[in-house]
Amino acid sequence: MPTDILFTTAIRWTILTAVKSCGSIIRRQEHNIYYIIQSITLYRDYQLPTINYKIHEVSPYINWIYFFHAWGFQPKFAAIANIHGCDSCRAMWLAAFPQEERAKAAEAMQLFKEAGRVLNRLDEEISVQCIYRLCSANAEGDNLIIEDTVFPLLRQQTPHPDGSPFFCLSDFIRPLSSGVPDTIGLFASSVSAESKECYKDDPYKHLLVQTLADRLAEAATEKMHEYVRKTVWGYAPDESLSIPDLLVEKYQGIRPAVGYPSLPDQSVNFILDELLDMKQIGITLTENGAMYPHASVCGLMFSHPRSRYFAVGKIGEDQLEDYARRRGKPIEEMRKFLAANLKS
Repeated sequence: MPTDILFTTAIRWTILTAVKSCGSIIRRQEHNIYYIIQSITLYRDYQLPTINYKIHEVSPYINWIYFFHAWGFQPKFAAIANIHGCDSCRAMWLAAFPQEERAKAAEAMQLFKEAGRVLNRLDEEISVQCIYRLCSANAEGDNLIIEDTVFPLLRQQTPHPDGSPFFCLSDFIRPLSSGVPDTIGLFASSVSAESKECYKDDPYKHLLVQTLADRLAEAATEKMHEYVRKTVWGYAPDESLSIPDLLVEKYQGIRPAVGYPSLPDQSVNFILDELLDMKQIGITLTENGAMYPHASVCGLMFSHPRSRYFAVGKIGEDQLEDYARRRGKPIEEMRKFLAANLKS
């Protein structure tokens, strides 16, 4: 179980719904419910559920492929993370490589060993914090309407060789025209800023901490998402997946983070911050929407069984102009954020 859950979500959202629906009652029966309101957090001031994970709780969820990639290793070398730590098992793993690759495999083995030592130290000094929120939502065209907040999205525009449809994340949320509200999840995770102080006098280990911190933020998000699916949102209560299965996304739903190919506009961090109040877990945004601490991640959670990851890819000037209009921002400002997605 998470180390620190500030509020049981079911209770929290029951309270918030009650506060919303009681608006007219408050006006008519102010004295009758005054003391009830005093016993709960006012709607505009409520705190969202947060989870504080110790490093040893989330380290099993690290996707080591990306860690080793950051250090210039091919994915096959990340398999050292799945090997038993005894000398015999390590020797057998090393011997399985062709002679010309054994030196590189030995480097990977040493790097993994040093990463383990650093994780043990970090476990004593820092933690990873997550915040999440389940919101009423609907789709209206390529926009999401999340609790009355418009969240514009981008749609694929380059034809596929197989003729498959042009996807947008709004496709996985019930349309507003249905008259039936759907649910979407929001999240953010961050490694304590204190991690920047670890091994400051040792450049190699300091870089090791930085690359591990990035992976720990993602690992905590993976663990949090599992908890939300099974317990809070509850749409997958019987899910029983191994960590390797989780890391290849065998669960129902998707969790695109800002910066993913399906959600490339970093400036939507400002919208997520309005909905999540990420400073509750120590995250602040620069004027360009970048998150600090740098080992942070935020995004959306979808439960639709047919939701899938995809890349928006290249978009034309027509969609850029439409997106800027929906974002309420100048075209040239959006051009800066979407430079990598614009057709040349």
